[in-house]
Amino acid sequence: MSKEAGARRLPPEQLTVPIDLDSMGFTTTEDLEPFRGILGQERAVEAMQFGVAMQRNGYNLFVMGEPGTGRFSYVMRYLRAEAKRQPAPLDYVYVNNFDEPREPLALALPAGTGAELIATIEQLNDNLLATFPAVFEHPSYQQKKSAIDRAFNQRYDKAIDFVERLALERNIALYRDAQNIAFTPMREGKALDEAEFAQLPEPEREQYHADVADLEEVLNDKLSSLPQWKRESSNQLRELNEQTIEEAIRPLLQPLHERYCENPEVCGYLQALGQNLQKTVIDMLVDERGMEPKPDAYKKMLLTEQYCPSPVVGHPDGAGAPVVHEPHPSYDNLFGRIEYSSEQGALVTSYRHIRAGALHRANGGYLVLEAEKLLTEPFVWEALKRALHARQLKVESPWAELGRLTTVTLNPQVIPLSVKVVIIGSRHLYYSLQELDPDFQEMFRVLVDFDEDLPRNPDSIEGMAQLLRTRTMEEGMAPLTAAAVARVLTYSARLAEHQQRLSARISDIFQLVAEADFVRELAGDAHTDVLHIERALQAKERRTGRVSARILEDMLSGVILIDTDGAEYGKCNGLTVLEVGDSVFGVPARISATVYPGSSGIVDIEREVSLGQSIHSKGVMILTGYMGSRYAQHYPLEISASIALEQSYGYVDGDSASLGEVCALISALAWTPLKQCFAITGSINQFGEVQAVGGVNEKIEGFFRLCQARGLTGQQAVIIPAANVPNLMLDQPVLEAVRAGQFAVYAVSRVDQALELLSGQTAGVEDEDGQFPEGSLNARVVERLRLMAEQRREQEQGSEEPAGESAEDDAKA
Repeated sequence: MSKEAGARRLPPEQLTVPIDLDSMGFTTTEDLEPFRGILGQERAVEAMQFGVAMQRNGYNLFVMGEPGTGRFSYVMRYLRAEAKRQPAPLDYVYVNNFDEPREPLALALPAGTGAELIATIEQLNDNLLATFPAVFEHPSYQQKKSAIDRAFNQRYDKAIDFVERLALERNIALYRDAQNIAFTPMREGKALDEAEFAQLPEPEREQYHADVADLEEVLNDKLSSLPQWKRESSNQLRELNEQTIEEAIRPLLQPLHERYCENPEVCGYLQALGQNLQKTVIDMLVDERGMEPKPDAYKKMLLTEQYCPSPVVGHPDGAGAPVVHEPHPSYDNLFGRIEYSSEQGALVTSYRHIRAGALHRANGGYLVLEAEKLLTEPFVWEALKRALHARQLKVESPWAELGRLTTVTLNPQVIPLSVKVVIIGSRHLYYSLQELDPDFQEMFRVLVDFDEDLPRNPDSIEGMAQLLRTRTMEEGMAPLTAAAVARVLTYSARLAEHQQRLSARISDIFQLVAEADFVRELAGDAHTDVLHIERALQAKERRTGRVSARILEDMLSGVILIDTDGAEYGKCNGLTVLEVGDSVFGVPARISATVYPGSSGIVDIEREVSLGQSIHSKGVMILTGYMGSRYAQHYPLEISASIALEQSYGYVDGDSASLGEVCALISALAWTPLKQCFAITGSINQFGEVQAVGGVNEKIEGFFRLCQARGLTGQQAVIIPAANVPNLMLDQPVLEAVRAGQFAVYAVSRVDQALELLSGQTAGVEDEDGQFPEGSLNARVVERLRLMAEQRREQEQGSEEPAGESAEDDAKA
């Protein structure tokens, strides 16, 4: 081993750091106080407090974090607590605009009084039905109406009587009915029929016709003022009706005016309602035409449709500000909608068909939305920004601007908007909105950032235990023993992939506790113990482990070629992580490299076939830079090489295979076999330093399962970056094998350290002249490059000589 070789074989104590059971300080979670706050999210709590307290426009909140960190439950709990201390906002109702029915008016009322106004108008409608048409049947009204009719009839009768007297003087009788006036000849006081009239002498008949013509002229002259008499009579009757209606509704409306005298908007509506009632009473409630009377239920429905306010939003007085979560933020659900009904094939609507949205319900309080759902709904994001910027809430159809709405619609009066919007979303969406939408930063100035993990210290351990106490108490689950809590916290550290941190994904931890409680219930135990936790973990692994089990079977049967003993040239076992649904597991993968003379350079087969993603390709390019700076100082890197991740048929991303790839490449260059009992993972930089990678626990356990299935020999091991040692939280089977000396985990910080482990040979350290010790692994690499460079030079010289001789002969000729 060289002086640089510093690979460490990690002791079992460094492979995991379990929770100290003696430091728990309780026997079961029943001994603990409930936990009501948010665990380990001080930064988010401060931002939340600032955002809620800041009342200036634009200080809406974006709660950023991953699902399962308790962000939603905390936001709702905090907002509800704050909202209780705030006054309830105004109630709003829409009422009929009698001047322009297509533009309903919005009335604002103190909290809790919107329903009272609706009930008051409904009572007014009942009073109107009780008043009309009964008021027109009162003797006083009938007398006045009879006087108007009598005056008209007297004028009419006087004119007819005058004509009738003239007719009798000429032996002509006058007959009248409801529609016509007729003249008939008389003789000896008896009217003649048509047969008798035909027997009269011709002179008498002609005289009769002449007299009738004169009488008709007189009749027309006397009745020429009849339309004026009728008009005057109708005007008098209308004035009588208006006076009667006004006197009848004044006692009904006066108490309402006095009750709402401090609200100008309601008073204005009541005044317009009183004026409109003049027409409505005559048209709807008074039957003057002898038609079949309408039932009271029908009349009440008409009055309700005409006068009763339509509720938009109401709040009980003293209930505090509203906190509304809209789980489906479609345009209609958020901004409200106008509904239509079909009448004789046509779509009609009115102010009573306006339906409120979540913004109406949250106005004066808080609206909580989920970013992923919000941004997938058409029209919603732009409309929400417009509403927040204008601070106005308008009910309109988004299809109207596109010309898709072809029926008559409404244009309701806008409502002032004062709401604080809280959007909950992922980091990716937050940064995408910041980059792509210039208005986003102006509208959502407060970032509430929920961390994915929290420090592992006595306070967080105690808080997590109290949180488990609270959850089990709320869900009716059995208490946990101290050992069970310690196992749950160890699992939390495993989720966080760090020995000194705990995962903030509270939902995953609660899911494990719930499943363990189910196991406890089946066993009939009183408390959830560590055994129940282990069985719940094993059961979940079995439920989700079909893919990993099938891959392991293929490796054992030889379908997937992975060696765990012997030594091979240009081959080593890399480690990958697969994520299928909620199952995450490690899988060994063979990395191979071939080298031959040429100038193609190092070819990444995954990239060439478009399976290698950008980060993987970057890793290979860094590898090329390291090879050049390390070995090509005296001879050019005149090689052709190819690197592949064998039996990989999907997309490959990440640079965690670059350490294995450089080892395989050096093995192929130096003709040095690598031990197949090792698996390796790690990223490198251009100076040969090994960098940390993700999923190190799953990778180690994936190779361990394969070795365990084939039989542990004590030679099998995994090589990981030294920077990943704090991330180790390995399962118990791996720890037991390491303690028994049947398996090992090595940590390296440089490429040479990994090479020495894999090859069993000294890598060699450069001296002051940049030369490696003779016989070392690195010296053989340099020697191979020298031979390839000389071979390449000889080939180039050999190809140039014939061309030179031919040119010299041509010159002599």
